Amino acid sequence: MPLCSLRYFLVFALASMAFCTLSIGQQDEPKTAPAQSAPSPAPAKDDPARDHALELYRAGNFVEAMPLLEQLSADHPNDVVVKEAWAFSVLGYSATLTDPELCKKARVRARNIALQAKHLGDNSDLLKVLMDIPEDGSQPTFSDRKEVDDAMKAGEADFVRGDFDRAREGYLRALLLDPKNYTAALFIGDVYFKQHVYGSAGEWFAKAIEIDPDRETAYRYWGDALWALGKSAEAREKYIQAVIAEPYNNQRSWMGLNEWAERNKVTLNWVRLQDKAAVSQEDNTHINVTIDDSLTKKDDHSMAAWLAYGLSRASWKGDKFKKEFPNEPKYRHTMREEVDSLHMMSTVLAGDKDFQKNQDKLEPSLLQLIKIDQAGFLEPFGLLNRADGEIAQDYAPYRATHRDTLYRYFDEFVVPKAPAQSQ
Repeated sequence: MPLCSLRYFLVFALASMAFCTLSIGQQDEPKTAPAQSAPSPAPAKDDPARDHALELYRAGNFVEAMPLLEQLSADHPNDVVVKEAWAFSVLGYSATLTDPELCKKARVRARNIALQAKHLGDNSDLLKVLMDIPEDGSQPTFSDRKEVDDAMKAGEADFVRGDFDRAREGYLRALLLDPKNYTAALFIGDVYFKQHVYGSAGEWFAKAIEIDPDRETAYRYWGDALWALGKSAEAREKYIQAVIAEPYNNQRSWMGLNEWAERNKVTLNWVRLQDKAAVSQEDNTHINVTIDDSLTKKDDHSMAAWLAYGLSRASWKGDKFKKEFPNEPKYRHTMREEVDSLHMMSTVLAGDKDFQKNQDKLEPSLLQLIKIDQAGFLEPFGLLNRADGEIAQDYAPYRATHRDTLYRYFDEFVVPKAPAQSQ
């Protein structure tokens, strides 16, 4: 009889406290204060029962930790750390159940406990994962093939029980049955990570990436393994590659890179242009460009640039889109339109005869745009920093042939190198 799955859900719903991440146990308290009229009392720092329960939880002994955390939550109902750990432990317990209905009930209970933590003000990434559990407790499967799904779920149950060697055997059995099973390779690496065999973990994460290079998790987990080995620069590379794999999954893909930046005390250079030109279309012949009122001052040197941007976009709404994309049924905002318009704006700014002496009057983001254009990175900038739902449609085809350009953009413009002492 198939077992209930735990980590499959987490991997595909942002496993911010997934078994491979280095943040386990590093931050007990929620990032935001409880949203209630009276603040929750701080948990006792010298409570041995609480310390023991959380130690079991962080070690992955969810079944053993669950009743202890339940009792602590009853004794201290406002302790959000305990509440969140209890919810996750119930979810872990669900992975050991063979009865599908009991599994669903346990998952529903985990979500309900998480909801209590949310009402107390918990807003952690893990809490968001727990809240993504469907209200009816339903779950996806690992594979349409029963023998593969059973092997994966058996491995999951062994993992939750702490029998990592047997868990690895289960995942390996699934991978032998289905050599293209990304999750099986990922979880084998995850087991090695849990056992602190970081080199072997990286080898299996690389195998998962070979199976599917366009999923972020294996890159991020590999970055965690490299960080554990003290290889900060190599970890940075993998965290960047995770974002390149799935850039629009902000909660999940960016987590490793953001944590890396925080650990190394650097700030990501994410350039945001505040739009000051709008284009509207009444019909095929009436296209309007509106410039923000803040640009009407006589000494504002960016007005001409934003006007050029707006006029370029207007031309795409006219006949240019039909000429460039004859097979598309209707107009959409494309990467090529955005890049073309940004280049026009950059050219106007840099071509101003008084550009050198007026640089201090320009917004820093516009100066950054000029540098990005001159370095040949407008396509990555348009796809990542300026993406909307329509531009995003162009990302996968671009990534297929320009992954190296995307990496160079992050490496040279977005992600500072770590200080020498952090390497």
